[in-house]
Amino acid sequence: MSISHGRFRLAMLGAALGSLATALAVRAVAPVGSWMEQSSGTALYAAMTWAGVRFLAPRAGPLAVGAIALAWCWGVELSQLTGIPAALSAHSLAARLVLGTSFDPVDMIWYPIGVVPLVIVHLRARRRGKGRGSDPRPSVSVRRS
Repeated sequence: MSISHGRFRLAMLGAALGSLATALAVRAVAPVGSWMEQSSGTALYAAMTWAGVRFLAPRAGPLAVGAIALAWCWGVELSQLTGIPAALSAHSLAARLVLGTSFDPVDMIWYPIGVVPLVIVHLRARRRGKGRGSDPRPSVSVRRS
């Protein structure tokens, strides 16, 4: 059974928002500065990024989606070495949530922990779909005038 392009994108948007909500909920209940607060937020940010890539490129393959999500996360983390994200974050909550404030080398390890399980699920879903003779990627309807 194929899911429509629009419904798939809506599901990915929901997954991204769910990751964000979970990260904010953990942050609200975990002790400030704790391992749980820091690492879960980083892994969930990576998961949210993966869902965002799937939203923007729903027909992209599992490895491509994972690579793009990791490249984004690592790029944002490395950009924190410049101080620009910290300056932007001082003036905007959105910039703080997207760009962060300061470089943490441990985050470089936590990003794959948030992305790799999703890539594995994506690979398995695609293999399972191919075994049944269908393509698990969302269908795209083309209207001709």
